Amino acid sequence: MVLGALSGLSAPLPVSWRYAAVVAVALLGVLRDAKVVRIPLPQNARQVPQDVLRPSPRRGALRFGFELGTGVRTYLSATAPYVLAIAILLAGQRLQLAALAGVGFGAGRAATPLIRRASGAVEGWDADLPARLRTITVTGCAALAAAFGLLFLHQV
Repeated sequence: MVLGALSGLSAPLPVSWRYAAVVAVALLGVLRDAKVVRIPLPQNARQVPQDVLRPSPRRGALRFGFELGTGVRTYLSATAPYVLAIAILLAGQRLQLAALAGVGFGAGRAATPLIRRASGAVEGWDADLPARLRTITVTGCAALAAAFGLLFLHQV
């Protein structure tokens, strides 16, 4: 929602420039997910922040909740959520799109453990995931690049 609210700052830029930037970021994301380039993502993969255990646990817990809710405290195996965040910032312009993207992100995060559980073979599912992860992440980011590429072509 914050990115959706901030997306108005990109309004002075021509729409075609904004979509071109999103496509460029998405293509860079595809290259990252395909392991062609190394780009660190803004995330912190530690599960429990150290300051929750320090003298001010309430403030530490609040920060942990904020970081977990915004996605910087968790590990994301794909670049696509970051590409989507850039898309919301540059091309969103409507708060409903940001809310819909957030719901989609949450549904995607919930789908993984649900599919894992429904598979009936949790250990096998876990063993197969590393072999399939690159294909899944590259395909997801490529789909975003294609979608915004089509929007870019429509704007030109």
